[in-house]
Parts: sequence; C-alpha cells; structure tokens
Amino acid sequence: MIKFHPKKGTILMCDFSEGFKSPEMVKVRPVIVVAPALPGRNGLCTVVALSTVKPKVLQLYQHEMSQESLKELSSDLSWAKCDMIYTVSFDRLDRIKVRLDGGKRGYITGKATAEDLLAVEEAILKGLGLMRYFK
Repeated sequence: MIKFHPKKGTILMCDFSEGFKSPEMVKVRPVIVVAPALPGRNGLCTVVALSTVKPKVLQLYQHEMSQESLKELSSDLSWAKCDMIYTVSFDRLDRIKVRLDGGKRGYITGKATAEDLLAVEEAILKGLGLMRYFK
C-alpha cells in the first residue's frame, strides 16, 4: 500500500480483486496514474488500467505503451485501457514487486514517458466521448 499521492505518469500495481464485479477489473494489474493530488481527495488516486492482452480491434480509447514506459514491468507489450478510469484508495495501490540480486524482493515504481502520458490523456477524452476536442 502506498502512503502518498504518486505523480501523474507513475506506474503502479492496483488490486481490483475486492469490491468489483466482472466485466469491471477483478484482478491485480498495472495502472498508470492520470491525475494529480486534488484538494479534498485525501487517500484517493485516479488511474487507468494497463493490459498485456492485445485488443482484438484497437479502439481510439486504447493506447499501446512505448517500451520506454514499460521497462520496469516484466512485459514487452501493454495497452492503456483508457475507457476504464478508476478513482481508487491508496489501500489498493502498491509498487511493482521485483526480484533483486540474491533473490531478495524489492519494490519499484514505473514512469510513463511524456509522450505516452499525453496519448493516454487524449485516449481518456475519446473514451468519455469528448471527441470534439480533437480535429
């Protein structure tokens, strides 16, 4: 569990396994933080889920993340599912677990590139039907 609001673009793990029902997210998966800390929203963070499953048909509200953004994850490919925006408690969020030298467990956070974060923000607007902001 994290104790502070992460910066926009931070990649963390989110536990969606409790309190959600399919077709909502229902497992632990990586997410990207898409909003800054806001006044009056202590302990809450707005995120978009990431998926390693390639969409059957790529939609305007999905974004393939760059390799630079994914270097901390153990995945070569990942898509931001920008139609699946969640405001979640810090209790659901944690850093990414990794194995360090000697087999010890460590924790890290990922960081999306500025280009990926901008593309995710645009895809969120498209996922919300706010296409009029794009020419």
